[in-house]
Amino acid sequence: MNKLSRALLTLATFLIPAVAGAQSTIDDKLNSVMEPVTKFISNVIFFKVPIGGGKEVPFVLIWLILGAVYFTFFNGFINIRGFRHALDVVRGKFDNPKDKGEVSHFQALTAALSGTVGVGNIAGVAVAISVGGPGATFWMIVAGLFGMSSKFVECTLGVKYRNVNADGTVSGGPMYYLSKGFANKGMAGFGKALAIVFAIACIGGSFGGGNMVQVNQATNQFIAVTGGEESFLYGQGWIFGALMALIVAVIIIGGIKSIAKVTDKVVPFMVGIYILAALVVLAVRFTDIPEALGLIFKSAFTGTAAFGGFIGVMINGFKRAAFSNEAGIGSASIAHSAAKTDEPISEGIVSLLEPFIDTVVICTMTALVIVVTGMAPTTTTEISGDAAIGLTSSAFGSVISWFPYVLSVAVILFALSTMISWSYYGLKAWTYIFGEKKSSSATYKILYCLFVVVGSAISAKQVFDFGDAMIFAMCFPNVLGLLILAPEIRKDLASYMSRVKSGEIKRFS
Repeated sequence: MNKLSRALLTLATFLIPAVAGAQSTIDDKLNSVMEPVTKFISNVIFFKVPIGGGKEVPFVLIWLILGAVYFTFFNGFINIRGFRHALDVVRGKFDNPKDKGEVSHFQALTAALSGTVGVGNIAGVAVAISVGGPGATFWMIVAGLFGMSSKFVECTLGVKYRNVNADGTVSGGPMYYLSKGFANKGMAGFGKALAIVFAIACIGGSFGGGNMVQVNQATNQFIAVTGGEESFLYGQGWIFGALMALIVAVIIIGGIKSIAKVTDKVVPFMVGIYILAALVVLAVRFTDIPEALGLIFKSAFTGTAAFGGFIGVMINGFKRAAFSNEAGIGSASIAHSAAKTDEPISEGIVSLLEPFIDTVVICTMTALVIVVTGMAPTTTTEISGDAAIGLTSSAFGSVISWFPYVLSVAVILFALSTMISWSYYGLKAWTYIFGEKKSSSATYKILYCLFVVVGSAISAKQVFDFGDAMIFAMCFPNVLGLLILAPEIRKDLASYMSRVKSGEIKRFS
């Protein structure tokens, strides 16, 4: 710990002034260097397929949606029939302290939720409504419900094929079920290749979308509520970033146990505050709720260009849901693999609560607040992340005048929780490639903390776009693996449910 802290401070001493002193130059250079790289990767990952009505949809979205729908039907609507059991498991009714693992079911859930509940729940919903209108909310809910089934499959596999190390620590996730699961089917080389592709994309995503994008949005929101151009941090965002980096460093040094101890307190708190504020707004505008719900449902099936408009609204809703809950991306299975259980299915069932909480509950409440307060844009033009947060802030602020300040705290907490979870995801991908040695882990953690500072100080669009592209690149090897390994999960599910029903799997509380 002392060595890591000294190394971090030494590097920060040299790099932070350089970043802060030449921000615009660094932005220009990074954008210039990254633009062709990002453009190429984005064209590959987000290449579009014509679907009629003059509309195109990124294939990555089709890949995620079809996978989620398939897993829902293939596993007999586990997203619905497993919901009640998921609540029992996460409440500890089946916890056995003797089971292998590092964290409880609840801690694994909050650690994974902290990686998905983030700025996207605040800004992403506003963007969805600005582009697709209120009807996009309906399709976000639908996508969230189907996404529960993808989460179930990937997190079950995460536990089933995890490595439990000699010191009790756990390494799991797509890297392991792709390599080990495919090896069982006589496709070891192919599985290993997919695992490495996933790991590389996960590392890139952890530095970009899971780190720099989060701290950048938090920095901008904090500066906005402390005076904007008059703020003491205006033009000095690196100071905020340095503070966030130190907080992140202290938390992630202890690994998943340390992360879980933070997330199992921060996630319920921040989600509770946000939902409470939304309920206050909806209570004040109670008479407007029926009209808002009617508008959301009606506009979900209509559009300015008939079929084309409807497809556009649906695509945008699904797209934002995918950004928000990451079902099919594979990241959450890394956190869930650390759960204390000898029954992989039990943790898979717990994980299906994530898209429900993230998308069906939080995103829907955000959308309702925007619609009932009359803040939904009347034209369909995509807005930036900062403007999107501002729109949501104004919607809450129209009823709760002081809420923009609370929202700033929420954005910071959302960003912080996302960063610490993604640090764990990236670390496990890093050690899969470079080994589980302490020096390897320390190198990644130092780099990750430095990227926190860099992300707060720059506004290099290409860097952030690259990070987002890497996160979605993870879904290609992951969903392919889920499709091939899904039959064994269906068999395991049938066995587990029968043993729960018979009482063979006992309650411990």
